[in-house]
Order: sequence, then C-alpha cells, then structure tokens
Amino acid sequence: MSVRSQAPAARGYVVGSSAHPSGPSTTPQHALDGLRRAIVTGTLRPGQQVRQEEIAGQLGVSVAPVREALRTLEQEGQVTYLPRRGYFVTALEIKDLEEIYGLRSVLEARAACRAVETLDEDALERIVRAARECVDAVDTGDVAGELAANRRFHFAILESPDQPHTMRLIRLLWNSTEAYRALYYNSPAERRNSIEAHDRIIGAVRERDGERLVAELDAHRERALTVLRDILAPPS
Repeated sequence: MSVRSQAPAARGYVVGSSAHPSGPSTTPQHALDGLRRAIVTGTLRPGQQVRQEEIAGQLGVSVAPVREALRTLEQEGQVTYLPRRGYFVTALEIKDLEEIYGLRSVLEARAACRAVETLDEDALERIVRAARECVDAVDTGDVAGELAANRRFHFAILESPDQPHTMRLIRLLWNSTEAYRALYYNSPAERRNSIEAHDRIIGAVRERDGERLVAELDAHRERALTVLRDILAPPS
C-alpha cells in the first residue's frame, strides 16, 4: 500500500448530493457517508488527492466536517495525509492482497482446524458476542466499529495457546491489509453479506466441523477478494 505521489488530482469529480443535511448533528456523518460512497464507487480513485473545498461544496457543508471525516478515514487507513500536500486516497494493489490472502488461507486453515477441537463454551460466547457487535456496527453504519468487531470475531475462532508462531504471522498479515477491509466494508451490501457469512462460520464452529469451518472462512475471504477486484480495477 502506498500513496502514488504522481497520481493526478482529478478535477470535477462528483462526491454526492449537494443538498444540505437535515441538521447540524448530521453534518459530520453526512460528510463521512459522502466520502465513503465516493471511494467505494471509484469516484475518488486510489492515489487521488481529496480536495476538501470541492467536496464540501458538493455535499453542501463547510470544510470542517469534511476535515473531520478525513481524519476518521485516515484512522481506518483509507486516506493518507502528506504534510504540505493534503489528503490522498490510499493506493491499494490487488496483487498484494491476493498474495497476502493466499498466505492467510494456509495459516488460518491450520489454526482453525487445531482451535476448533478445543473451543469451550467461554470461547464460543466470545465468538457470538463479537458477531453481535458486528451486527450492531452494521446497523449504525460504524465501519471502524465493525472492523474492530470483525477482528475480534475471527481471532476468537483462531486463537490457540499451542500455536503462537502461527498466530503471530496471521496477525502480521491482518495488520498489513486493514485498509483493504475498510474499503470492502464501505459497501452496506457487503457489510450485510459479511454478517451472513459470520452466521455460517458460527454454525461450523458449533458443530466442531473443521473442514466446513475452513471452507466457510475461505468463501468469506474469496468474497472480499471478488468485491475488491471490482473496486480496485483500473478504469476502462
């Protein structure tokens, strides 16, 4: 992941409706929703500069909520701030993600098959609780909250005290792709699809079915790859 400093800052992109939000309390969320929509639809492309004044005018808000929204997106890894230059959409490469997810597939299959045999009721409760937190985050449109809950969900399944080196590598791979997941979760439809995938994963965990669990995790990961290939595809 990087910011392509040579990427031109396209003029004239349309982020969203210029209609004013319904009230002051909705203004920051209005700006955040508009920027998320612009990134997930490709209106703002990876490596492209985010022109705050232009976006504020299109959304019908002041620059302040746009700046606040950009700080939120920076924390999620979706935009990068360069001193004296401003904010840029983080440049993501699908080939990097494919390599990393391929490695995750191998390591997580190993971890899941070992862990599922020893999961107790307390562990199952942690998994179910994290899944509920994902649902709550989806219902409120809290992408950062869902990212955190999603991580808790997956690691509650995979954690096992007898494979510390495997888990260290899995964490490293997850940390290197957080911005990709944030981009994927920008889509409300995919956030819902993720919840359904979690339900299927929990079903496999309850049955202590390692083979089914690995298959569900692989399908969940492959769906994310499919969506991200479309989002990150170069413009035709």
